[in-house]
Amino acid sequence: MNTSKRTRDLLLRSTYLNVDSIVAELRALRLASLESRNRHDRPPRLPSRRILASVAEGLSAAMFPNRLGSSELADEGIDHYVGHTLNMTLRELMVQIQHELHYNSGLEVLGDQDRAQSVAITQAFAKRLPEVRSLLETDIKAAYEGDPAARNVDEVLVCYPGIMAITHYRLAHVLHGLGVPLIARMISEIAHSATGIEIHPGAQIGGSFFIDHGTGVVIGETAIIGQNVRLYQAVTLGAKRFPVDENGTLVKGNLRHPIVEDDVVIYAGATILGRITIGRGSTIGGNVWLTRSVPPGSNISQAQMRQEVFEGGAGI
Repeated sequence: MNTSKRTRDLLLRSTYLNVDSIVAELRALRLASLESRNRHDRPPRLPSRRILASVAEGLSAAMFPNRLGSSELADEGIDHYVGHTLNMTLRELMVQIQHELHYNSGLEVLGDQDRAQSVAITQAFAKRLPEVRSLLETDIKAAYEGDPAARNVDEVLVCYPGIMAITHYRLAHVLHGLGVPLIARMISEIAHSATGIEIHPGAQIGGSFFIDHGTGVVIGETAIIGQNVRLYQAVTLGAKRFPVDENGTLVKGNLRHPIVEDDVVIYAGATILGRITIGRGSTIGGNVWLTRSVPPGSNISQAQMRQEVFEGGAGI
């Protein structure tokens, strides 16, 4: 008997690795966890990340069929392709919405009310797709006009990680507002995994938004970004502190991320924390650490921030 076959035979013997006892221990831990969260032995299924990735891809193809759809599309078949793709994709999305509503209900069986709500959410979402498409057009144009390396808008659409992240965000933001925040977060995180750009679906972002390069960008849940804003890689729009209640539990949902007004440029590595406002038309230089509001038209550099810190007697 050769070595590989002998090893395989040993691995197939559960008694050799004592798999049965491990399965029993894992089951006990799983049941204890479910009990601590007031869940029953067979909790509802969560939405599927794999299927939601397919949904995001299908919606992108329906919005941009000539570039993100089938490469064999003829002009006369585009509407048929878009209709077919939307029908299939929205049905998949509706099932995932049902899973989230069922999970949140804590009931053994999906109720009729949740079933009807899943249909209503899917229909409301579908009606917003033209609006999402129009916003994405402004984002693509901003990327093309803002990057001298971009040769045409099609290159921006199919190549730029910032556009992929923004596309997922804009779809997720609509779903977040319609009451399925878990699905919204999962769709955003699919793009985060692929691009290194993290945009919380709860953030509010205006049109003509451009993320150049993008890796390491973080935009928090309560951030508000105006029109015609440009971010470079490794920019953080984050929270300065995390308040807790009398029990020491983190307070959820408070306004803790920056407001970035129209026509702002934030260069690579800048960290902007807290509920502060970056005034319209400002430029924030690379590697700046900023925790205070700045008026419109400001030009903040790393050297200015260092001078301010040391003159105030801190940071020494």
